[in-house]
Amino acid sequence: MSNATRILIALVAGLLLGILLTAQIPAIAKQLDFAFDIVGTLWLNGLRMTVVPLIVALVITGIVKSAEAARAGPMAARTVTWIVVMMSLSACMGAILTPTFLALVPMPQESADALRSALTTAAAVGEQPGLRDFIVALVPTNAIAAAASDSILPLLIFTMTFAFAITRLAAEPRKQMAGFFSALADAMVIVIEWVLKLAPIGVFALAFVVGARSGFAALGAVVHYIGIVSMVGIVVGAFAYPVAVFAGKVRFTDYARQIAPVQAFAVSTQSSLASLPLMLQKSEALGVRESTAGLVLPMAVALLRVTGPAMNLAVALYVANWFGVKLDGFDYAFAIFIAALTSMGAVSLPGTVSFVTSIAPICLALGIPVEPLALLIAVETLPDIFRTTGNVQMDVALATAIEAPEKEKLDAVSQSR
Repeated sequence: MSNATRILIALVAGLLLGILLTAQIPAIAKQLDFAFDIVGTLWLNGLRMTVVPLIVALVITGIVKSAEAARAGPMAARTVTWIVVMMSLSACMGAILTPTFLALVPMPQESADALRSALTTAAAVGEQPGLRDFIVALVPTNAIAAAASDSILPLLIFTMTFAFAITRLAAEPRKQMAGFFSALADAMVIVIEWVLKLAPIGVFALAFVVGARSGFAALGAVVHYIGIVSMVGIVVGAFAYPVAVFAGKVRFTDYARQIAPVQAFAVSTQSSLASLPLMLQKSEALGVRESTAGLVLPMAVALLRVTGPAMNLAVALYVANWFGVKLDGFDYAFAIFIAALTSMGAVSLPGTVSFVTSIAPICLALGIPVEPLALLIAVETLPDIFRTTGNVQMDVALATAIEAPEKEKLDAVSQSR
């Protein structure tokens, strides 16, 4: 049995046990509630302590790798440009689609109220600073202090500046710095994997507390959450079809026929990397030359998960709606920026790891409670199916879009002869 399955079972068991014990033996349920609250909070703190160092390491390595890829040649540079644009558009779509879906199918008010009262460890949402203070705080006077206080946005601005400075170093020191931060990211991933091995215990404890305090409202809220976030991923992933048709110059029916086996394989494996050999084969069937597919698709798998920014932002906005956090235009703009940036850095991580490291920075930057993420990670397996499917669709569509201008050049040369 996979760890993801154990975590999901722990979530359901914790919720049901908390609901039933509270209804039947409230005295025992109250004592267990106190104990499990401590256990669940300790586990959540174990996750949170890894977020800042891992995000810093991933952003730096992501920017350095992207710069290295862009230096590899015109096609590689064009691919990186496409990836940056797609990730930014994905984040914008997440900012538009999530409030739209929540307005069309809102979470029942009783469920939101019950869950807010259940998660008493969630910090109260503070007042937003004034415009002057907000702008001035974007440039930290002390990057270490910004990291210690979870001031994510100033920390990311410093980290990006530092990463671009690394790309201007000579080859040897640039390689050394990139190697250091890559090793730091790998070490932090190992720490998170250790923490996630305890996830069935931590999730069970938190789920028991939520079930005991909110009752059956919790179950309905989880189903509602899965539906909203999955719909965002489905819509974003569907844009692969117009990309292939209009930018890649392939027929809709051809693309749909060739991508279907890739989609099926992605659903069964939930891995873009495992789907890479089949993506290469189907891209060539769509007229993409082996040399183009061999360059573009590995880069896409390494840097592009197009559903990531939209679905990560959807999770953060869902929690904001859940806790009644009011966001303005500036908040949405910075949320889009952070979602695109952290998703590019985290694309090569396992789903449960990237779930925390990609979404927690958005929440921390906007004052959204991160405590619900410890529960939502238990049902990430279901939305992750749509994440992976949308990603492989767009990877193949990107290969056709990069190949289309090359085909036109070859056709023009052949016609001139």
